[in-house]
Amino acid sequence: MTDWNLDWPRALGGAAIAGDFRCTPDDFVVDELAEPPRDDSGGAEHIYLQIRKRGANTAWVARQLADLAGVHSRDVGFYGLKDRHAVTTQWFSVWLGQKPEPDWTRVNSAELKVLQCFRGPRKLRRGEHLGNRFIIRLRNIRGERPKAEEVLERIASGVPNFFGEQRFGREGNNLDLARRLAEEAGRCRRSEKSFAMSAARSWLFNLVLAERVRLGCWRESIAGEPEPAPSGPLWGRGRNRAEGELAELESRVLAPWKPWCDWLEHCGLQQERRPLVLRPRAFSRQWENGDLILEFALPVGAFATAVLREAAALVNVSGAQ
Repeated sequence: MTDWNLDWPRALGGAAIAGDFRCTPDDFVVDELAEPPRDDSGGAEHIYLQIRKRGANTAWVARQLADLAGVHSRDVGFYGLKDRHAVTTQWFSVWLGQKPEPDWTRVNSAELKVLQCFRGPRKLRRGEHLGNRFIIRLRNIRGERPKAEEVLERIASGVPNFFGEQRFGREGNNLDLARRLAEEAGRCRRSEKSFAMSAARSWLFNLVLAERVRLGCWRESIAGEPEPAPSGPLWGRGRNRAEGELAELESRVLAPWKPWCDWLEHCGLQQERRPLVLRPRAFSRQWENGDLILEFALPVGAFATAVLREAAALVNVSGAQ
């Protein structure tokens, strides 16, 4: 096992405070920003269910719905995986076909509750929603509050768009698998390979972003930028569209990782770009006794921890990824 350094550089002056993170699931609240298409024609074969879950992972909820409906797990869709150690509201779809609709309230428990349901035209798929709204409480704040306020004032204007630690697995085990597959031509299950590819792409992107944060050029475009705003590579097949100074920077950073780049190309992934700057929407903060409560919305694919880590050093009490 490799000791992966996931402590990426902070860009807004450093964490002046520390806070306990995820003391209880209620400290991390996530609501999907989504409007599933309703179909009241009478012929729709999919049921859409909005569910609030607490301390339960998305796959477990999907299995409960599949079992109740008497369908295969592949007939259950959802917009995205949500944290287990949290309170989350998210949408699921169940393809019933011509099967009778069950009493969905039978899945209600201390862990989950069906909030509403209606029929829709198709299966819900990953990443099709608008984004997520977060309410996060950091407890037992210690450190320099005035300096922290200076950082908090700057967060709404943008933070580095790092992939979060959960992308890399517990103690970086997804990266360990990626290294084995890329450098030793190892084998694994298809599902594991998917996690490894995702982790590898995210790692390479974070390396490039970290270098631009260190150089102080993560907010501004530099010569050779292929997008209107600063961006970094999600590696795969095809020519890197970066040119000039930017191409040289990315080539330098990724040169030690050529086996990973070659492997991702061999896997058939296509070259893409990801924004370097993440701007949380409707960002607000509130101090409550010794706690700090942050509220904000992020687009699909962004990580709340990218925002939180600029505000404070996180002491993950639950141990959750």
